[in-house]
Amino acid sequence: MFGFLKVLARNVLKGPSTDPFPFAEAHTPARFRGQVRLDPALCVGCAICHHVCAGGAINIAEREDGSGYDFTVWHNTCALCGLCRHYCPTGAITLSNDWHNAHLQSQKYDWCERQFVPFMQCEGCGAHIRPLPPQLAARAYGPGGFGLASFMRLCPSCRPLAAPPAGRRGAQQTRRQKGENAPGGATAPAARFCALLAVEVVLFEGEA
Repeated sequence: MFGFLKVLARNVLKGPSTDPFPFAEAHTPARFRGQVRLDPALCVGCAICHHVCAGGAINIAEREDGSGYDFTVWHNTCALCGLCRHYCPTGAITLSNDWHNAHLQSQKYDWCERQFVPFMQCEGCGAHIRPLPPQLAARAYGPGGFGLASFMRLCPSCRPLAAPPAGRRGAQQTRRQKGENAPGGATAPAARFCALLAVEVVLFEGEA
């Protein structure tokens, strides 16, 4: 009996060993996978997150007026696996520390993250195009050598018309004229630029 009282007194002086939740906020580890969050400024609408979502919680739908698309993730369906964040090429998706998913039955159709991502308008032909974050454009086309800021405001059909001459003719001809055969030579950015233009045109025509 004396031993029990001794343990009881020590525990009373030490204080609680558990979190006081729900009367106070519980400790959440920094890398805890909570609710999904989207940064619309970084989203390009590639829908990779939708395809890899284990729970089918993510939906991306273009609006009928063509002004942009709606990104929706249902928290009550999300498995918190983090695949969407892992495969997002622009880092637009993050997982917060908010793990509070308990909700009333009447709130089940509102328990989601909704974001609207507007389309840009091509300065060449006026067509609606998906936005491309500057940091992703710099990685794809190289840092600033082709007037990147104005170039990215054009649709894939107008970009070849605004491409530098070296990009339109192709890098191989330029290399032969200069006698440069090394892949990392002065025309490597032009070669990459020309190749990406060709890929964009094919993808754009496939969506049309």
